[in-house]
Amino acid sequence: MTPWFGLVVLLGSWSLGDWGAEACTCSPSHPQDAFCNSDIVIRAKVVGKKLVKEGPFGTLVYTIKQMKMYRGFTKMPHVQYIHTEASESLCGLKLEVNKYQYLLTGRVYDGKMYTGLCNFVERWDQLTLSQRKGLNYRYHLGCNCKIKSCYYLPCFVTSKNECLWTDMLSNFGYPGYQSKHYACIRQKGGYCSWYRGWAPPDKSIINATDP
Repeated sequence: MTPWFGLVVLLGSWSLGDWGAEACTCSPSHPQDAFCNSDIVIRAKVVGKKLVKEGPFGTLVYTIKQMKMYRGFTKMPHVQYIHTEASESLCGLKLEVNKYQYLLTGRVYDGKMYTGLCNFVERWDQLTLSQRKGLNYRYHLGCNCKIKSCYYLPCFVTSKNECLWTDMLSNFGYPGYQSKHYACIRQKGGYCSWYRGWAPPDKSIINATDP
């Protein structure tokens, strides 16, 4: 069995397959958190796949062509294969071969990259411009900030390093405006706040609950 995907319920971030399997339940996570909590973040195209006999249902091994790495230079500077559970009930991920470029996030175990439905995985052409800029440098700037989820009102930030994430209030857990267009970045004075990208972070003044 692969190191972490043997669990029926995993906590992680949104992915292409939130509804892919009834038994796989993922906790929502802002793309910045997904970036900061991943060992590997890359843009890649899937060029092949095979099923190997690991775990109760086997493991899918995808062969990829790595286009760009955003995180993980010291862990694994070049990724050629990604591993995921073959069963969607164990949060296994299904990707198209020779069709799309993907943004892939995952963890490294025993020199191998593992990913799944609870990781942030998205077609590259579906990412917003703000998300692409976040991957290049903004998310990294905010890894010392904390994105605090708000599911029910009232919600408050309790420390200066928090940004209040309210997408779930209006989008019922689906990726919303803050996920698509904002990064939580430390500003002057040590406070973290949402940053839209219209000005350099240290010159913008954005309320911690904005938008």
